[in-house]
Amino acid sequence: MTATHRPVLLAMDFQNGIAGDEAFTQTGVLERARDAVAAAREKGIPVVWVRVALRNGHPELPETASFKQIAAHGDLDEAHASTSIHDTLGRHEGEPIVTKRRISAFAGSDLAVMLRGYGADTLILAGVVTSGVVLSTVRQAADLDYRLTVLSDACADRDEEVHRVLTQKVFPKQATVLTVAEWSAQA
Repeated sequence: MTATHRPVLLAMDFQNGIAGDEAFTQTGVLERARDAVAAAREKGIPVVWVRVALRNGHPELPETASFKQIAAHGDLDEAHASTSIHDTLGRHEGEPIVTKRRISAFAGSDLAVMLRGYGADTLILAGVVTSGVVLSTVRQAADLDYRLTVLSDACADRDEEVHRVLTQKVFPKQATVLTVAEWSAQA
């Protein structure tokens, strides 16, 4: 008997204030992530958008939080344009947006509840940055027993060597690592 997999594509931190950075707009990662989203839709796989944003006044951040200085600029405020999903990816109305409060897609969000609602046991991950949201989410999702696929060319990092090491050496220990084209070609 073949097990049925219920995948969900997580498109993580493709928000204006992160993905709009020149370090990412010049790499083609936005276009490849858009292709992954289109392939997921064609396959009937739900797309869940993940963004990082904070409430007014940032009550969820202790004084020692790692992105306290960034938050002080207002770029992570929930209503700020920088926390909106980048237009290049073409989010459809009705596709849920999960708001997280830390690095991992699970941290401070209702992602686990949503994934249970979908009956998901498999996560396909795309996101920026590889050493941030992708790494943290891979680690946490593996501990939560999800099957994982990382779309290597739908992820990017400001440091190309860090991206290479993570996608070629670290992630394969807990996830299948494929390009968008390889994943899209699978039945």
